Amino acid sequence: MGHHHDEIRANQDAAKELRSKIPGTYDGFVQMHRATFADGELSTKTKELIAVAIAVADKCDGCIAAHTRNAVRAGANEQEFAEMLGVAIDMMGGPGTVYAPKAWEAFREFQERYG
Repeated sequence: MGHHHDEIRANQDAAKELRSKIPGTYDGFVQMHRATFADGELSTKTKELIAVAIAVADKCDGCIAAHTRNAVRAGANEQEFAEMLGVAIDMMGGPGTVYAPKAWEAFREFQERYG
């Protein structure tokens, strides 16, 4: 297993403990997340690709890992993922050239496992 899987697991214990303290907040977030990422006019795959681009822009390693995994599970292919990262680089400039390769590495890792 690669380090992007580890990134997803990194704060699971702390998150579980925090969730026990504020269950309504977490339950509300989970409900919103399910509604947001459900297939609609935009497919789940497209929404996950958008989420990865935002995660790259926000420089959120955990978000990159989680949404890349979800994009692969939703059927994103190599070219779709690369083109999405191209948009992220275009919108971000230099920082995009640092974080997009992190997302590409995550894609490769999750594609090997789930693709």
